[in-house]
Amino acid sequence: MKVSDAVSGVTSPDTALALIRRWRDASPDAVAVSGAGGVLTYRELHDRVDRLAALLRARGIGPEVPVGLCLERCPGMVVALLAVWRAGGAYVPLDPGFPEDRLRFMREDAGIRLVLAGQGVESRLLDGVPDVVELTQDGVPVAGWASGDGPADGEVSVGGAAGDLAYLMYTSGSTGRPKGVAVPHGAVVNLLESFASLLELTPRDAWLAVTTLSFDISVLELLLPLACGARVVVASGHETADGRALRSRAVSEAVTIMQATPASWRILLESGGVPENVATRLCGGEALPRDLADALLDGGARLWNVYGPTETTVWSTAGRVAPSPAPVDLGEPIGNTTVHILGPDGRPVPPGEAGELHIGGAGLARGYRGMPGQTAARFLPDPFSEAPGARLYATGDLAQIENGRLRYLGRADQQVKVRGFRIELGEIESVLRAAPEVAGAAVGVCDGPDGLPRLVAYVVRAAGEPGEPEEADLWPSLRDRLRRDVPEYMVPAHLVVLDALPLTPNGKLDRKALPVPEWTRARSRPYRPASTPLEEDLAAMWGEVLGIAEPVGVDDDFFELGGHSLTATQIIARIQARFAINVPIVVLFENPTVADLAAAMDRLDDDDLDLAEIAALRDELDGLSAEDLAVVLDEMASDA
Repeated sequence: MKVSDAVSGVTSPDTALALIRRWRDASPDAVAVSGAGGVLTYRELHDRVDRLAALLRARGIGPEVPVGLCLERCPGMVVALLAVWRAGGAYVPLDPGFPEDRLRFMREDAGIRLVLAGQGVESRLLDGVPDVVELTQDGVPVAGWASGDGPADGEVSVGGAAGDLAYLMYTSGSTGRPKGVAVPHGAVVNLLESFASLLELTPRDAWLAVTTLSFDISVLELLLPLACGARVVVASGHETADGRALRSRAVSEAVTIMQATPASWRILLESGGVPENVATRLCGGEALPRDLADALLDGGARLWNVYGPTETTVWSTAGRVAPSPAPVDLGEPIGNTTVHILGPDGRPVPPGEAGELHIGGAGLARGYRGMPGQTAARFLPDPFSEAPGARLYATGDLAQIENGRLRYLGRADQQVKVRGFRIELGEIESVLRAAPEVAGAAVGVCDGPDGLPRLVAYVVRAAGEPGEPEEADLWPSLRDRLRRDVPEYMVPAHLVVLDALPLTPNGKLDRKALPVPEWTRARSRPYRPASTPLEEDLAAMWGEVLGIAEPVGVDDDFFELGGHSLTATQIIARIQARFAINVPIVVLFENPTVADLAAAMDRLDDDDLDLAEIAALRDELDGLSAEDLAVVLDEMASDA
């Protein structure tokens, strides 16, 4: 049965609010949302949504009016999103971790006049916003409710129509500026109804929400549980970066379902494994490798491989993954969705041949805000549909039909996926080319020593630059420039300086000829060797995990060496195994050099144990033969 069929008096809801609101009447005291800001029942959730929506309407929010959401991860984030919709407006995610200039561009491009902000958001990120409403973690205005902040008659009608704007999601743009994808309410409803049928959620389920609002897959994990009377568990920002904390939350909250990118699933697997109670697992955002699929299927879990670009509203296909040796494919189109694999002439290719994947149906976005040329180039007339005005979205993804199954073959353009984030290489290249010390730039993707894809920047020095700086001499200033203009996930992990960019015979950049970098220590700081056994152990761990052959110095920055969330999890796991000390992953993020981390570990130690002595003892034991080790252990036992 469709979710919409169960909505009293409504068979085809215009917005997701109608799907969610019925549970306020059916199960008012059931928990709807939990997280760092506390717990909200369905009654409490809707009461706060209604009051905040009334406040927004009083400030001019209505259909087609964008509202910025600049919030930390907490139950109040869900209240804010739904209140914007109840008022009739559309939300625009403004990630507090994004660079200030990028947030300013997004606000100006979307025409945002009002922002709902969390208490922890720095005021500089919102400079120039005419109206800012600060919210607590549970969705209450910090200034309190005004007397008029509430429905006059105790009821608020569902705001918005199916064709109204639901949200603007900004993605990386090949022109050097982010693109605002405009998604209508009807597309969101189609997504929720389709996955409610596929996943068969019930009020007994709990979904662990781990994705930033700025990544559109958050739409499914925040809204589908509420549309099914289930519970949304909002993981905090700290928990999403710490595999052990995330695993603990999944266990303590009896989570039954979770959606994540391959990189996030690997973080959980590296941190003790996915808890058995998480019996339904969705993986998307980038290709699902067979080895990861097998690990996620362990214990009899249900695993779905999901695929779809932002322009077709989160996911367009879904496939239940079978155990090895079955292939991992894209599955089948979700409800009211069509897929076509077309050749350069716009005609369907025969089975087994590769072509560009095109998607049509109810999930299509309107297009790109303020970019009619790019919209027309990607949203094409649908020659296979009889519906007036039907369109196909040209994904730029290559695919084929093999043995009746849809298989993903990679990209046909410069767009890439790294750790689930969609990135246009041209946007990073435009920032690099703007640097005065750079005459030419290209960005590519290479597998790092850990086998995971990493962004690599290739630059040609500008003529007249003094001296011939090595990569590490040029890299600090370029990295700082990038961090000012693009999100952290778009900052390359490595820089290669070339005499010239490789070109094809017709003078175009030959991306296939860009060299694979040598993953060596970036000498942005003078090398200083370890001075204690603890520092020696940590430096060795970094070199092993990051695949760096030359010695790691105590002043080297873990993330400048190419570290990321998954490798940070591996480091923390090794520290715990070697020293039996609990080190939260946030400690590594806050102390990213060997010296600082060693000092932080000493401060964390509650048992007055000398970690340096432990490290020295472990090193001594590691160097013994099995026979000598047995003798030492016998002596230690007799002394005890």
